[in-house]
Amino acid sequence: MNDTTPPLHPMEREQLRVESTLIVTVKSSKEFHNDATDGIEALKRDETVDSTPTLSFTSYDDLMETLTPRVLDLIGAIRREEPSSINETARVVDRDVKNVHEELSRLAQLGIIFFEEEGQRKRPVVWFDELVINLPFDPETGDAAAAAP
Repeated sequence: MNDTTPPLHPMEREQLRVESTLIVTVKSSKEFHNDATDGIEALKRDETVDSTPTLSFTSYDDLMETLTPRVLDLIGAIRREEPSSINETARVVDRDVKNVHEELSRLAQLGIIFFEEEGQRKRPVVWFDELVINLPFDPETGDAAAAAP
């Protein structure tokens, strides 16, 4: 089980701990690109930019395939129980370790969780208290690209 998720810098982890909400939304690739470009331009002008952590999916299907009830239960269990390892997480949710490891790796790649390494153990951490799903009903939304953190 190789984990290719790059580790977060300690300052990034601390910044995430300050935040309490993760917003999840659906935007087309074009909308996502335009928002990122607008944010960069605003920063160049020394303007304030909304820095609320947001995870954007490019289709409703991608969002629903990623944040299934089973995955949301896993996230909730990690937040409540604070398991000390992937193995303990699997025990908490009464699921196969390999399956839980794969789901946790995917969630880490998306920035929904991060791992704190403690010796040989990797402890999953859910850094937010609230996950808000924003579903705009916009005809531009719906291309089939993968999620963009």
